[in-house]
Amino acid sequence: MANEGRLPAIPPDQLTPEQKKVLDAIQSGPRGAGVRGPFNALLRSPELCDLVQRVGAYVRFGTSLPAKLNELAICMAGRKWTAQYEFYAHRRLAIQAGLKQEIADAVANGTQPPGMDADEAAVYDFATELLGTGQVSDAHYEAVKSKFGERGVMDLVGAVGYYSLVSMVLNVAQVPLPPGEAPPLKPL
Repeated sequence: MANEGRLPAIPPDQLTPEQKKVLDAIQSGPRGAGVRGPFNALLRSPELCDLVQRVGAYVRFGTSLPAKLNELAICMAGRKWTAQYEFYAHRRLAIQAGLKQEIADAVANGTQPPGMDADEAAVYDFATELLGTGQVSDAHYEAVKSKFGERGVMDLVGAVGYYSLVSMVLNVAQVPLPPGEAPPLKPL
């Protein structure tokens, strides 16, 4: 049997009614069938799992930020926490959304990405400072606010914060990569 991490899927016949309700909500939402990533682990706390999955549905699918910028922020959170599964899953989504592979690779390597456009640079600088210090300078705040408004600022904070939580859950649960996939992140 493949490594399932510390908290593998709960067999359907062992789910509590609360767990079944949350599982149904996840599978009927924008993520579709199947429970991936942090949700098998989070099902151990059904109320938390439900709250987390609802916030995540907004952060991923309802954000005001363009998809490639949202995915850039998600990848940066995954890099910060060296969350292999998180980075693996969202690097691909970032590139599909239009982020250049060179930018994703630089984030993976913990280096300043080359060739970013102004919007990418604003998100990168904001997220770098937020993840590094827990604060954001007026200059980085204004750069994001001027492009995406106050809602965009909060949606960016939401993406960085939510995916930091998800990264921690994935790391604690030791959620493995799909079979045959190499870890995308090296220690910094």
